[in-house]
Amino acid sequence: MNLLELHEQEVKLTSSSDKNINFNPRQTAYPRPQLQRQHWQSLNGQWKFAFDDEGKCTKPDNIKQWINNIEVPFAPESIKSGIADTGFHPNCWYEREFQTPPSEGRLILHFGAVDYRARVWVNNEFVGEHEGGHTSFSFDITDMLTDSGITKVTVWAHDDPHDLAKPRGKQDWQLDAHSIWYPRTSGIWQTVWLERVGATYIDSIQWTPHMERWEIGFEAFIQGERQNDLQIKVKLSVGDNVLVNDTYTVFKGEIHRRIALSDPGIDDYRNELLWSPEKPNLIDASIQLWDGDELLDEVKSYTAMRAVGIQRDRFMLNGRPYYLRLVLDQGYWQESLMTAPSDEALRRDVELVKAMGFNGVRKHQKVEDPRFLYWADVLGLLVWEEMPSAYRFTPKAVERMTREWTEVIKRDISHPCIVAWVPFNESWGVPNLTDTAAHRNYVLSMYHLTKTLDPTRPVIGNDGWESTDTDILAIHDYDNNPTTLAKRYGDEVKLSDLLNRERPGGRVLTLDNYAHNGQPVMLTEFGGIAYTQEHETNSTWGYARSSNISELQMRYSGLLTVVNRVEMFSGFCYTQLTDTFQEANGLLYIDRTPKIPIEAIASATLGNDQQYSAAKTNWLESTLVQETAYCGSDGCR
Repeated sequence: MNLLELHEQEVKLTSSSDKNINFNPRQTAYPRPQLQRQHWQSLNGQWKFAFDDEGKCTKPDNIKQWINNIEVPFAPESIKSGIADTGFHPNCWYEREFQTPPSEGRLILHFGAVDYRARVWVNNEFVGEHEGGHTSFSFDITDMLTDSGITKVTVWAHDDPHDLAKPRGKQDWQLDAHSIWYPRTSGIWQTVWLERVGATYIDSIQWTPHMERWEIGFEAFIQGERQNDLQIKVKLSVGDNVLVNDTYTVFKGEIHRRIALSDPGIDDYRNELLWSPEKPNLIDASIQLWDGDELLDEVKSYTAMRAVGIQRDRFMLNGRPYYLRLVLDQGYWQESLMTAPSDEALRRDVELVKAMGFNGVRKHQKVEDPRFLYWADVLGLLVWEEMPSAYRFTPKAVERMTREWTEVIKRDISHPCIVAWVPFNESWGVPNLTDTAAHRNYVLSMYHLTKTLDPTRPVIGNDGWESTDTDILAIHDYDNNPTTLAKRYGDEVKLSDLLNRERPGGRVLTLDNYAHNGQPVMLTEFGGIAYTQEHETNSTWGYARSSNISELQMRYSGLLTVVNRVEMFSGFCYTQLTDTFQEANGLLYIDRTPKIPIEAIASATLGNDQQYSAAKTNWLESTLVQETAYCGSDGCR
């Protein structure tokens, strides 16, 4: 069974006759793709639900009546949840019962993400809490189980809609979505699931490719009852070809090893292992935990051999300059908000991005579900991962972001698709970056913290402008005149003059004392050309607006023709993939229907001059038809 078949296999603990469990395969794809076990169970589906706006309830017994049911994992603000209430609700409660899965061992309760703070009870006993709306957490609930065969889980979620000092990304603090902010996402918004493990088990693993020596770094961390003489067996394979089958001794609950791939000589097959968007080759991994002759735990995973980095003014992939063609991806859906309506929807997004000629996405102000990262790994799509911003600078905001960003990196560090980390965007949360030392130190500390936690990937300290330390100078410029962009960034322009004189968005590109040191320069937000149906025009907006499809195609093609020609740029990121509520900037409508034929988008994305000429001709012809249509016997109007 290959990787794709394995990861699509549905394995459950209970039979589908259990009506209390939702077995929709589109909602029960394995939630943690890089550490899979056979015995697991989704708890998505109908839960009891109640708002507690005044915060009177502090434990499950305080809930006297459950008024509503909600469809987990969709947030109560979403239509898919069955609640669809976008008002201000700082507290909400969830509860459901299920048949306790059989067999011995420990039972772990997992939450993909709960926004923003969660407390959890099992059979009315408090098991723990977690703060941070974008990262996963889990609890061992074995000791709370009863002999009844029924287990009850209760969750309290607190998410102050007006708190601007917490990482919240694009979630609006006003009652109705406005400008570039969108409806809020409160409470549970990623999969809730159960997992059976033994008394001693593999808690987490980490993969780190080291291409310079054809080695794969492997780390494993063991939890549960401590035992002596534990061993871990690691088998790496590609199809039927076994690359590695090694055994390592566990020392104090951990393993840290570099697995070398042997050099076969002049005919080096190892180059065929390299992962890229063009050839997303993955390496299957089987990991077993042994105590002598007793198998304690077994998990399936995957990794890849790929290297990313910076060499002078170019982004490097697998030791070669690689031009980045990214699209800004907000990751919202009309009826389900930040939660994808299905696993297939996440896969489809990756397929659409690639079909439009892009080789990556900048996930904007959202830490995406691991299932998206899985499909990016499998299908071959580069990802810039960005931390959702807070909008106030306070000690509490610094503490919250530092803790959650650390969790984000730990969760996602092994995904080969991730090629850059972005802790800040456009000075959000650090509004006085140019004048206040504390704000600058905050950005610098997050840059260096990120480099410390993961020294293998580039880090963009503050994407957009006002750069301090950064591995890529990322520029946001929404001037939609191709001639102006060509003049501002063209071959005759000196980079020093650009940095000293130009102020896209009214902001300096680099702060004083942080001069450009030869890093790659990328245009990481531009475009934002809006088009929407005529009856929606007054309620939507964009950075520029097209009156018809032909004009949209012409303008997109014109911008991309210029940007692709700018020698200064090592890549770009166009705004944006889909319309997102009132923002009509997408190349796709929010339902993922293309506004322009996919083939035309791809041609323009790749900088095809003929495509631009054809688009311009079509636009002129359609404009002439429209103008002629307004001329009649009583004249033109």
